[in-house]
Amino acid sequence: MPSPVLSQIEKVIDHLSREEQLWLIEQLAHRLQEDSMKSNTVEQTVFESQLVAMAMDREIQAELQKIDQEFAITEADGLKSR
Repeated sequence: MPSPVLSQIEKVIDHLSREEQLWLIEQLAHRLQEDSMKSNTVEQTVFESQLVAMAMDREIQAELQKIDQEFAITEADGLKSR
């Protein structure tokens, strides 16, 4: 059930012309898209910061070295690594 504010907005929209309603929809879609892009940028920045922190972590570096050693035999079998 819509809030009273939304119900009031809907009544006002009913009095707008078709062109004004389309303009309003375009404006709302544009704002939602901008907000989504800003949110994605923030999430990407946080993710990248976490990756940098992981790469700097000595325990993770040690674990990656162990994994490299385990796969050293596979690398010697003639397959090219990417």
